[in-house]
Amino acid sequence: FGLVKHQVERIKAGKPYVSIDSVADFRELTEIKIQAGTTGLFMVGGGVPKNFAQDTVVCAEILGHDNVEMHKYAVQITVADVRDGACSSSTLKEACSWGKVDVALEQMVFAEATTVAPIIVSDAYHRGAWKSRPHRKWAKLFA
Repeated sequence: FGLVKHQVERIKAGKPYVSIDSVADFRELTEIKIQAGTTGLFMVGGGVPKNFAQDTVVCAEILGHDNVEMHKYAVQITVADVRDGACSSSTLKEACSWGKVDVALEQMVFAEATTVAPIIVSDAYHRGAWKSRPHRKWAKLFA
């Protein structure tokens, strides 16, 4: 409601306003997936952001890119439980069945994110695999 109020007030004042374009966001995220090649997902929570991130593979195929790899790995931290319809009733194993995530390297972490995300990120950082990867500047795709 805050952004709606902001836009109405700014329009009345004849001033520019903030606008969120979720279609543009999804298109840009898909373009990053296409250009990146091998990708992985680290998702905290779920909902629309989770679906958008996973669906970039499907969207790329719809846009005519036939050789887009599934996300090589995926980790999702959530307190949602599929038994009661939470988590959109969709675990990463189901994402594998839709061709979004490779089945070999997926892990659901059922925990409160603030307790486990720092541990997971710290472990990944200290393993140092990122040091040998080329630095990428994805914003240049849209300049």
